[in-house]
Amino acid sequence: MENMTFEQALNRLEEIVQLLEKDTTSLDQSVDLFQEGIQLSNYCSKKINNVEDKVAKILLNGKIEDFDVGEQHE
Repeated sequence: MENMTFEQALNRLEEIVQLLEKDTTSLDQSVDLFQEGIQLSNYCSKKINNVEDKVAKILLNGKIEDFDVGEQHE
């Protein structure tokens, strides 16, 4: 999963939702798909958080660099 792009993970998550909405999936399959979906959801959330952090850094001073949240910038 770590090699997936955000878009690939999101597409797979959408596939899982569609499969779970169908009545043709067995209980065991449903549990496995649900577990995979939770993992993909967590992965996507982490990716989004990383992008939000980068954007916040860019907005703060015009370039990407690490900064201390407690530090004051002028």
